[in-house]
Amino acid sequence: MTLSKKPYKGTRDFFPAQKRAQDFLFSKMTSTAESFGYEHYDGPLLEEVALYLAKSGEELITDQIYSFVDRGDRKMAIRPEMTPTVARMVAQVHKELSKPLRWFSIPNLMRYERPQRGRLREHWQFNCDIFGASERNGEIEIIQVAVELMQSFGANEKHFEILINDREVVEAIFSKVTEDPSKVYKLFKLVDKSKKISKEDLTKELETLSLSKQSQETFLTYLDLSSFDDLFSFLDRLGLKGVAEDFHHFFKSLQDLELSSFVKFDPNIVRGLDYYTGIVFEIFDKHPDNRRAICGGGAYANLLQIFNEQPLAGVGFGLGDVTLYDFLISHELIPDCSLPENDVFLSYQCNEGLNQVLKTARLMRNNGLKTVTHFEPLKVNKLFPLAQKKGARFVTIMGEAELKKQAIIIKNLETKEQQEFFLNDQKEIIEFIKDKK
Repeated sequence: MTLSKKPYKGTRDFFPAQKRAQDFLFSKMTSTAESFGYEHYDGPLLEEVALYLAKSGEELITDQIYSFVDRGDRKMAIRPEMTPTVARMVAQVHKELSKPLRWFSIPNLMRYERPQRGRLREHWQFNCDIFGASERNGEIEIIQVAVELMQSFGANEKHFEILINDREVVEAIFSKVTEDPSKVYKLFKLVDKSKKISKEDLTKELETLSLSKQSQETFLTYLDLSSFDDLFSFLDRLGLKGVAEDFHHFFKSLQDLELSSFVKFDPNIVRGLDYYTGIVFEIFDKHPDNRRAICGGGAYANLLQIFNEQPLAGVGFGLGDVTLYDFLISHELIPDCSLPENDVFLSYQCNEGLNQVLKTARLMRNNGLKTVTHFEPLKVNKLFPLAQKKGARFVTIMGEAELKKQAIIIKNLETKEQQEFFLNDQKEIIEFIKDKK
């Protein structure tokens, strides 16, 4: 049998050009998180299935999880998401640490899904979470982090919007629709899929809950809300003034921080995972060819209870590398990663030059320069095209004449400026390259 050269369905091979693009995404994620004081963490690739059974959505467990029984007869899973893992880790240490905890990670995740645009079986995801922040402060900050990350790529409100809702608000509304907690839960699930089904099918499913006509109208009116002002008026009519005031204060804080141009109220955003309890949101791509959610997150207060811990306020989001890359490609916001980035391409033009090139390369690397060497004599007419393919900004020439007087020619490929140095003028060589960087 001939082995396939292709990767497993729904996964990717990262050749150098693709890895450079991914590293570019990761560097922006890391620098943005660290600029807010978030600390990098990671967890194991494998977790017990019980961890996901405790708090993840039903679809994740039944349809998407990669699970197996290990040699110790334990039912294990390749992690499909990171929030249960970070909750498990926080449960171990949060009592000893000062609050709030600001953590981020970029884990590798696996889900058994049907591969399609923006969705693969394997992906990396930027997870940013804050635990123990007072009142709405954590939710406000996490939205700041999300916006600043997108802006770091050059995106603005013309490129994306943040669709936002509050599960506490929605639960208060649904409690007016029905007093049955099981029906409130079913209404949440119905909202979550309301954009995926027709109005007719939505009405049919709503009728199966045996609600009064007035309750059904209240539910459908909620789904038709299209702005924060609509929501606040609707809450007042339902006698939920206190809930309206709290959410209005949150929105006012976003306005004060000049974030309101990015956010839009959307009644359909409730997030499918059951552990969300407060603010929920999705970053939505506005490009006509890629109109879809590229990121999701929200607040969760009760996640640590699965470890018999007291409630601890938490809020975070997850942004996958696949959807982010599609967003950046759609808006032409990703740099050209087809070539590597190196400082110097060292060449020589006669057989005796190799040892001297290797010595010079060591000098340059010791001074923090990315240096590529060529192991055979190279004619000058072939030197420059090859150096460009290596992404070098400088090239060196060392022919018989230069070698005889122990000299080297260094040329800046961008400015075409070149200069000859004696090989023992090490300081001058380094300064010439670094000054021109």
